[in-house]
Amino acid sequence: MMNESSTASARGGSDLFNLRNLLAIFRRRMRLFGGIALAIFLVALLVTMQATPRYSSEARVMFNTRQENVMASTEVLSELPIESGVIDTEVEVLQSRGLARQVATNLRLENDPEFNWALRPPSSLDQLFARLQGQTLPRPELPRTPEDIEAGRERATSALRGGLSVRRSGLTYIVGVGFTSLDPEKSARIANAFAEQYILNQVEAKYSATNQANTFLSTRLNELRAEVLAAETAVEQYRVANNLLSSSGTTLTEQEISTYNQQLATARADQAVEEARLRTARNQLARGSIGDDVGEALQSSVVSQLRGQRSTVATRVADLEANYGPRYPELIRARQELAAIDGQIAAEIRRVISNLEARAQVARDRTASVQSTLGRARGTLAGNNAASVRLNELERNAESVRTLYEGLLERYQETSAQAGGATADSRIVSEARANGSPTSPNVPVNLALGFILAMAAGLIVVVFVEMLDDGLLTAEDIESRLSLQTLGSIPLLMSIAEGKDRKLLPTDYLIARPLSGFAEAFRNLRTSILYARVGDPVKVIAITSALPGEGKTTTAVCLAISGAKAGARVVIVDCDIRRRNVSKLLGVEAEVGLLDVLDGKVALKDALLQGENSGAWVLPIAYREFTPQEVFNTDAMGKLLDQLRAEFDLVILDTAPVLAIAETRVLASRSDAVVFLTRWRKTPAKAADAALKALEQSDAYVAGVVLTQVDVNQQSRYGYGDPGYYYSSVKKYYTA
Repeated sequence: MMNESSTASARGGSDLFNLRNLLAIFRRRMRLFGGIALAIFLVALLVTMQATPRYSSEARVMFNTRQENVMASTEVLSELPIESGVIDTEVEVLQSRGLARQVATNLRLENDPEFNWALRPPSSLDQLFARLQGQTLPRPELPRTPEDIEAGRERATSALRGGLSVRRSGLTYIVGVGFTSLDPEKSARIANAFAEQYILNQVEAKYSATNQANTFLSTRLNELRAEVLAAETAVEQYRVANNLLSSSGTTLTEQEISTYNQQLATARADQAVEEARLRTARNQLARGSIGDDVGEALQSSVVSQLRGQRSTVATRVADLEANYGPRYPELIRARQELAAIDGQIAAEIRRVISNLEARAQVARDRTASVQSTLGRARGTLAGNNAASVRLNELERNAESVRTLYEGLLERYQETSAQAGGATADSRIVSEARANGSPTSPNVPVNLALGFILAMAAGLIVVVFVEMLDDGLLTAEDIESRLSLQTLGSIPLLMSIAEGKDRKLLPTDYLIARPLSGFAEAFRNLRTSILYARVGDPVKVIAITSALPGEGKTTTAVCLAISGAKAGARVVIVDCDIRRRNVSKLLGVEAEVGLLDVLDGKVALKDALLQGENSGAWVLPIAYREFTPQEVFNTDAMGKLLDQLRAEFDLVILDTAPVLAIAETRVLASRSDAVVFLTRWRKTPAKAADAALKALEQSDAYVAGVVLTQVDVNQQSRYGYGDPGYYYSSVKKYYTA
C-alpha cells in the first residue's frame, strides 16, 4: 500500500506559482530565455537598421456641422447626419478600394515603381541567378496596352491602401487622412489627393443623384402629362355626351332652372299684381262707382282729358242752370255734351277694365308657361344628377392625376434648380505638407518594442517549454505531484566527478571515493529506506521504476555496495530476466543463477557470487535459451526470499520496469519496501503516476521515490529547499 506522508499531504496543495517557484523557473531557463530574447532583439535591430526611410503626411478633413441654405427646397441626396456611426462609416469609405483606385488613376501611379512593383528593377540576387544561368533580365517598361495599364492600376491600388492611414480625432468631426511614402513630397500629394477625391465624390454623388432624379421626374412627367390629358378629355367628352356642360361651376341645366325659378317668381308676382288690379277695379264697380276712381282709369290720359272736358262742361251747365231755365237750348246742348262726355268716360273705363282682364290672363298664361318649362328643366336635372356620379368619378381621377403631375412638376423644377448647386458634406481644414524627417523607422521606438518583444518572446518560450516539461525536478515536485515522500536523490556522476574520475563507472567511483557526495547520497538513501517503516524491519527491498533507463541497476548495485561497506551482509538479486543488467554491470557471466535456484537444480550457496572489492553478494541470472513465463509468482520464489531474508541483513531486488513487465508487481508485493526511481527531468510524471497506481493495486508498500541521475550543478537552480539547491554550500564537506 502506498504511503502518503504528512509532509507530502501538507505540500500537495501548495501554490506552484509562488514567487520562489517563478524565480526558480526563470533561473533554470535563463539560458533559453536569454538566447530567445537576444535573437529577437537582434532581429529587431537588424530590421530597423535595414529598413528604408519612409515619410508620412496627413491632411485633415472636417465634416460640416452647418450647411448653407441658399435654396430652401430639400436636396435629392440628403446631407450626412453628424453622428458617430456615420463618421466611422465615412472613415471606412476613405479607406475603400474604390477611392484608392480613383487616386491611382488620377495620379497615374501605374507608372510609379514604388506602387507598381512590376516596374522595379531586378534585385541583385535575381541578377546573380540570371547570370549563373547565362541569362539577362530585361529592364521593366512602362505599361502601354490597356491590359498592362489595368494590371498596373490594380497593383498601385493595393499599394496605396497599404500606405494609407485614416483615423478619427477622438470624438470630434475631424478625420486625419495620412499617407506614408518613400518621398515626402509624394506622401503629401497623395494624402491631399485622397482628401480632395473624397470631397469630389461627395459632390459628384449629389450631382449624379440629382441628374438621376431629374431624368426620372422628366420621364414620369411626360407619362403623367398624357394621363392628365386623357383624364380631362374623358371628363369633357362625358359632359358633352350627357349634357353636363357647365359655366361658372354649375351645369347649364342648373343655370336654366335658376333662371326659370327667377322668371316664375317674377311671373307670379306680375300675375298677382294684375289680378289685384283687376279685382280692385271690379270691386269698385260693384260698389256703384262709375269707374272714374279706378286706379287704371286715373292713370289713363284719355280719362283725364275727358274728365277735364266734363269739368268744363259741368261748370257751364251749372252756370246755365243758374241763369236760364231747363229748356234753354244752350243748357240742353250743354247737358247733351256732358252726357256724351260721361258716355265716353264710361266706354274708356270699360276698355280699361277689359285691358286689366287681358293683362291678368296674360300674366296667368305666362306663369303657367314658365312653370311648365321649369318642370321640364327639373326633369332634365334629375337625369343629369344620375349621370354626375360617373362624372364625379372621372373628375376625381383627373384631379388625382393632375395633383400628382403638379407635385412632380414642382419637384422637377426644384431639382433642376439644384443641379448646379451641390455642395460636399465635408471640407479640408488642413492640407498635407511634406515632412523632411522620416517617420519610419523610428529607431528608439523600434528598439524599445524590440526589447519588449524579446522579453515577451523569451517569457513565452520559457512558459511553453516549462508547460511541456512533464519531468520531475525536485523533492517538492515529487511530493506535490505523486503524493509520496522523497527518499533521496542520486547525483549524476559527471556532475560531481572531476578529472579522470569522470571516466570511472559509478560502482568503481563509489568504491574509490567512499567520502564523496556520490557515496553520501547512497548512504542517505539506505538510511531512508531502513527507517521507511516505523516498527517493522526492512530487509527485502525492490528497486523499480516506470520506464527503462532510469538507473535501477546502478542504484541497486551501488546501494548494495554502500551497505556492504557499512558492514552489513547484503545480497543483490538480478530479477530482470530479459536484460540481466546486474551481470552486465559487474562484468560476470555466471553458469548458474536465480532461475537454477528456483528450479531446484542448484543450492543457493552455489549460485551466489561475491564481489572482490564491493563485499556484496550477487545472485545473477545465467543465460538460458528458454525462460518460463511464471518465475516470481511461485512458491519457490517465496521460499527463496524467506531464505535470503534469514541469511542476509539486506536483500536488494533489481527488477524490470513496472509498466513493461507485469511480474515486477509480484516482486513488489513480496518485498518489505519498494523504492521507486524517477530519472531527473526525464521521467514523465504521468508515467510515474501510472506505475505507482499499478503498484498500489498489487498491495505493494512504496517507501518513497528517488530522483536519479541528478545534475547537481543545474539542480541548484531548480528549487529552493531541495537538497540539490545547497550542493555548492556543502560541497566542501565531501572529499575526492
